Amino acid sequence: MERKTARRGWTRRTMMLGSVGLIGSMVARYVFADQAGEPGTQTTRPHERDALGSEPTPNWRDQGVKIIPGSQLDLNTPQTSGMTRAAAITHARTGANKLWVGTVAVDANAKTGAHHHGELESVLYVISGRGRIRWGEHLEFVAEAGPGDFIYIPPFVPHQEINASKTDVLSCVVIRSGQEPIVVNLDIEPAEPPEAVYWVDPTHPHP
Repeated sequence: MERKTARRGWTRRTMMLGSVGLIGSMVARYVFADQAGEPGTQTTRPHERDALGSEPTPNWRDQGVKIIPGSQLDLNTPQTSGMTRAAAITHARTGANKLWVGTVAVDANAKTGAHHHGELESVLYVISGRGRIRWGEHLEFVAEAGPGDFIYIPPFVPHQEINASKTDVLSCVVIRSGQEPIVVNLDIEPAEPPEAVYWVDPTHPHP
């Protein structure tokens, strides 16, 4: 009888020790897995928590919306003869990472030198004036744009902005697809006369 009682006690102790060991191994597994970054375990925390376990509120005051007054644009940006560029949205000024925005002005009856913007895509939005743009290896193509029109310039396309008015300044907003202020000025002898190209697609027929 005493031998059976002792055997039952030994069996219970063995089961308890086995359970403790199993729980310990599971805890250790998850702890070390979290540190080592094993698949299926949470190794990143999108927001660090404070001492009370609450997620901090983003600092929207300093990291939110930015207003850049038109009177405070930055002229310290690469220029091309015949036009004046001014930077508004840059990483240094606003923290922007994926685009550059500024303005460009071409004096009346003036034209810029030929240039391109490397791998960047560019968009011009005409605010006022009448713009004429030439493009191509020899600036052999030409089109015009007025207030409210958008001009899209793909990467590496040689182009030249021309003010088609003899009295009014051509003013545009410029958006580029990257932060690098890439301006590659070119020495091109333009072909004359250029070929007029119109915006034509399934919903915009040739005029």
